[in-house]
Amino acid sequence: MDRTILAVLLSFILGMLVSTAMGGDYLHQLQEQGITTGHSDAVHWGPDPKKYSSWTSHSNRLIPVYTFGTKGQPNGIDLNSYTGENSPYRSENKLRRIYGKPTQATVNPAADYLDQTNLFDLQKAALDAGKKNIFLVVFDGMDWQTTQAAAIWNTQRIPYTEGRGVGTHFQEYQANGTTQFGLMVTSPFCDGANVDINKQIVKSAGGGLFGGYDVTQAGSAPWQMPTDIEYLIGRSSTDDGVKHAYTDSASSATSMMGGIKTYNAAIGVGPHGERPKTLAHLAQEQGYLAGAVTSVPISHATPGASYAYNVSRNDYQDITRDLLGLPSSNNPETPLRGLDVLIGAGYGVNTTSDKGQGDNFVPGNKYLADEDLKKLNVENGGKYIVATRTPGEDGRQVLASAAAQAAKTGQRLFGFFGVAGGGDAGAHLPFLSGEGDYHPALGVAKKGIKYDEADLKENPMLADMTTAAIEVLSKNDKGFWLLVESGDVDWANHSNNLDASIGAVNSGDSAVKAITDWVEENSNWDESVLIVTADHGHYMFLDKPELLIRPENR
Repeated sequence: MDRTILAVLLSFILGMLVSTAMGGDYLHQLQEQGITTGHSDAVHWGPDPKKYSSWTSHSNRLIPVYTFGTKGQPNGIDLNSYTGENSPYRSENKLRRIYGKPTQATVNPAADYLDQTNLFDLQKAALDAGKKNIFLVVFDGMDWQTTQAAAIWNTQRIPYTEGRGVGTHFQEYQANGTTQFGLMVTSPFCDGANVDINKQIVKSAGGGLFGGYDVTQAGSAPWQMPTDIEYLIGRSSTDDGVKHAYTDSASSATSMMGGIKTYNAAIGVGPHGERPKTLAHLAQEQGYLAGAVTSVPISHATPGASYAYNVSRNDYQDITRDLLGLPSSNNPETPLRGLDVLIGAGYGVNTTSDKGQGDNFVPGNKYLADEDLKKLNVENGGKYIVATRTPGEDGRQVLASAAAQAAKTGQRLFGFFGVAGGGDAGAHLPFLSGEGDYHPALGVAKKGIKYDEADLKENPMLADMTTAAIEVLSKNDKGFWLLVESGDVDWANHSNNLDASIGAVNSGDSAVKAITDWVEENSNWDESVLIVTADHGHYMFLDKPELLIRPENR
């Protein structure tokens, strides 16, 4: 027998034995089979269908947008304000305003999709119209294929092959008939810039590829196979083919919450150093409160761009200072006001040096300097009730108690949790698997992810964080704006880990349900607006989606 075939067979048998020992965790076994053998009939990541993993970065796929409380609303709030005949991708003049320059092969007279910056427009229109509760939920890295995989696993059937679909709460929830569905382009201004972190200046932007979306190569919907499999990852199979940049999380978050296209790695700043007011700033100016919640570090790209200004997404401590209203390299004399609520991870991740953070980096926690943590605490004269991971204490109760105190006293809330350490095991909340436990399968690094009892006890879940944030923010009579990021989807997809990816989608879906339950009980869909989307896609292909269904259910 050929050695390669024998190795695959033995690995598959081993996987089945492991699956049996784990109580029949089929998805776990399916994932580890792909990683250990390098091939899966069910799925592959990247342009090479023969390899389980040939791409671990982002893509330029169209991204689903689900809105609630928007249908039938005035122009600017209704999603149809930016789709169909109103799509900016039908007009070269509109695209020039969005991209700040002419675009190549991007105008599409039949475009039905919106641009990522239109999500800023929609939220601003809701804010200007006086909508009381505005929510933006970002599943980092969750494209249409990721959602479909989760839906197939959840329903144990193939419930749809195009469109909005069913299988998760955010797909099925109707918000009293006010929900809508669309697709958006996430491409950035460009994929590179020359910056000075210490001086906080953009020396030049425009390195590498510029942004755009060529429908003839990419397709008019994400469920369509691209005509050039290389195009959506910034490549071309021909020498003269059009190539466009795909976004990172920093650029895309700046687009969704700052309303501008920018270079990859920019936090809140434009390609020429612009500092537009984000939705959180605008909301605070109008008397609203503003908050951000994330399952990954507090100053990672998505929460960072909700409020901070920094030329580099890697300048974590300074980004945190902006988020919490402390002096930073970008705002040394006049600090920003700071978010009213910030809850996330990063606890216990320590380092003695970090060149990416500039000359003012303070050894210790990578994301939050110890001296800054002391300054912001109300016990030391700061503005925040602080809840951190506490040895031996239930993380849900620690956070809930702090939220109750902040809501009662009218003070701000800061929550700092996560799994200590680095790499796949650290910096974020514990990863769920597809089965809903905390034992996801191997990713491309082939390193097991293990959590001890303390990791699980001492950390809240994203839904708990969302509930705590709403409790504090909703005490404001004027209203609030809230970002919720399910960031572990992106970490799982970078790792080409289908098991962890589906678990992350379901974890984020629970946070969405926490929001919709609160609106149902405490508000309504006439005064509330919710957007559920992703910041960019990855490059997973479901070759045989039926193989995500357990054998006994086929």
